[in-house]
Amino acid sequence: MRIAIAGAGGVGLSIAGELADNGHEVLLIDRDPRAVRVDAVPRAEWLLADACELSSLEDARLDQFDVVVAASGDDKVNLVCSLLAKTQFGVGRVVARINDPANEWLFTDSWGVDVAVSPPRLMAALVDDMAGVGGAGEPLALMALPDTDLLELTLPVDAPHADRPAAELCADLPANVVLVAIVRRGHVRAPHPETVLAAGDDLIFLSSSEDTDALAQLLGPG
Repeated sequence: MRIAIAGAGGVGLSIAGELADNGHEVLLIDRDPRAVRVDAVPRAEWLLADACELSSLEDARLDQFDVVVAASGDDKVNLVCSLLAKTQFGVGRVVARINDPANEWLFTDSWGVDVAVSPPRLMAALVDDMAGVGGAGEPLALMALPDTDLLELTLPVDAPHADRPAAELCADLPANVVLVAIVRRGHVRAPHPETVLAAGDDLIFLSSSEDTDALAQLLGPG
């Protein structure tokens, strides 16, 4: 897929690195020259431009991209970028980062947002889950997104993917399921292809609702 990411801060760079490692074509857009660090994600393309300017997005040929990720640290920027991507360029999938949970009500399809991700709310859900909600091998819905679920599943001891690289799990996932994070002993880490999964890991997925059962079967006991 071709994916454009608005915002080359820590979040944008991390997303770009993961997607590039997984074989996607990635374009990073940022208006701050200090944020353009080509060596940080050498496989990505870079554009020094304002993602809120229609002319900049025309220069980026945004209509040729499958997904736009509005990942800046400014909710206003993310909303404007999302709206332009959807209404002016017809991008099929727009994912937006919510920095301030108080602005969550704005991140809807009215602003062109297909999937809104709030890191504070996600982390709060993970903390709540430490109380023991959900069992090993049973998906736990952390957040309801339009046509998509954010799910947590604890890897059972005898799961076939325990003690195997994350790349093998990602290769076996249903088409509409993406592994986005691994939580191990309270620490969140990115799912690098070479990361070895361990029994007890909490795996965070983005999944279409109809694939939840297939995901549970895949990661259940062997």
